[in-house]
Amino acid sequence: MPWVSISDMEPYGTIVDTAESVSTLAFEKVFRERIVPAGTLIMSFKLTIGRVATLGIPACHNEAIISIFPREGIDQRYLGYFLSQIDYTDHQDRQIKGNTLNKSKLEKIQVVLPPSTEQTCIADVLDKCRLGISTERAAEKAEVELKHAVMRELFTRGLRGKPQKDTEIGSVPESWSVVELGSLCLVTDQVDLTSEGDRIIHYIDVSSVSRDSLKIETTNECLLKNAPGRARKRVRSGDVIFATIRPTLLRVARIDASLDNQVCSTAFCVLRTTDSELLGKYVFYTVQRPEFLELLARIETGASYPAVTDRQVKAQPIPLPPPDEQREIVAILDAIDRKIELHRKKKQVLEELFKALLHKLMTGEIRVSDLNLSALEPRRVVPAAP
Repeated sequence: MPWVSISDMEPYGTIVDTAESVSTLAFEKVFRERIVPAGTLIMSFKLTIGRVATLGIPACHNEAIISIFPREGIDQRYLGYFLSQIDYTDHQDRQIKGNTLNKSKLEKIQVVLPPSTEQTCIADVLDKCRLGISTERAAEKAEVELKHAVMRELFTRGLRGKPQKDTEIGSVPESWSVVELGSLCLVTDQVDLTSEGDRIIHYIDVSSVSRDSLKIETTNECLLKNAPGRARKRVRSGDVIFATIRPTLLRVARIDASLDNQVCSTAFCVLRTTDSELLGKYVFYTVQRPEFLELLARIETGASYPAVTDRQVKAQPIPLPPPDEQREIVAILDAIDRKIELHRKKKQVLEELFKALLHKLMTGEIRVSDLNLSALEPRRVVPAAP
């Protein structure tokens, strides 16, 4: 029997699968064959409080989740959205394992209840936002999967359909070389920057680099002399950096002009190409290959935090096509990255819109009739003229 935990609950989502299940014996003896039917609204009320989802399958759930069955005249979707945006701070009891709500406090929560038709209209608007977010998330995921498939093809077969040759990294076109990464770029070492101790810097650590976006999302601004002891690598515009320590191995980013001459943690490998902008971009993409990660994973050492050294990184073999093919490979992957970033930005905009609408509609600050929702409507594709 499927068993739902909070980790199975994507906010506002429909649960169609669970990570764990309960045995027939547990279902009979512990749950007394009481199953929560599909379509039920559920909410977490311990630890993570106020996360709502809907069961898409009959299931059991753990003691940190409640089943909610709205009375007649209450739109279940509206109620779920309303419960998700309540500030539960004043309702919580502090327990050893975290905060929780008890049944009596749950029953006393005040719910703002517009007429049933308006409840439905509010839920419809918020559903459209969630659908838009899900659509952009799915499109982003599809583009990422496409990128991985394209990279496998580009870095093994190339673009010209030329005969292949076997190498230490597998099959590549005959006109390509296989070279050590260190022959294409400098792998910068740790440097002593104490003489610049009063300079304001942007310090980049591994948490600054997003797992998915290939960008530096945040930095810590501080005096150089106050930077963490491990922050002793200088970065320049155009440098490629990637983490060399688990669990952040190979979080990759490229330094832009705004971070020129700043400092990063020694948990990064810093690659600097001096020949051309093209080669820098090519290196940026070739170290993103799953095959490159697999190579590093096989040589990492250390028990608590497995890692690879800069010397090991420099020695790694990579495929090297002629410059004209490098340029085409970079152009293709740049185009896919732009599409990924577009879907990511659209998703972020929709998430911000959803949060604003959720608050304003639930408080009555705005009404559905005040909204122009044409931007959320599916776009009709007009066939091109013959």
